[in-house]
Amino acid sequence: MAGVARRSPRDVVCVESAIKKCGATKQWSAALQLFAEASRRSSAVAPGCYLAAAGACGKGRQWQRALALLCQAWETRMERNVTLSYSVGTSACEKGGQWQRALALLGDMRESRLEPNATGHP
Repeated sequence: MAGVARRSPRDVVCVESAIKKCGATKQWSAALQLFAEASRRSSAVAPGCYLAAAGACGKGRQWQRALALLCQAWETRMERNVTLSYSVGTSACEKGGQWQRALALLGDMRESRLEPNATGHP
């Protein structure tokens, strides 16, 4: 397959880890830059990279960006019924003071017959 960028599992783990580190240090902008670079270099971005970038945005009180990444992930790569993605979204909304949106996501989870839990934020 000429012209298709290939990524090794090792590359994916490295990028995801770097994005998570940015989130842990509340450097959401750097996390988005790494995510954007990974997107440019590869024909597909791993679901974990979406979650890590959304988590970094949430920790940086950038709830709109976090939800936009999750919506993009749901539309392109991940199944919408992934409990962790809802956890990342509700956490981002909570940190951004958007409790109505957090409640809406929890309602969406219930409609999807998923059970929220208190663990698992990247």
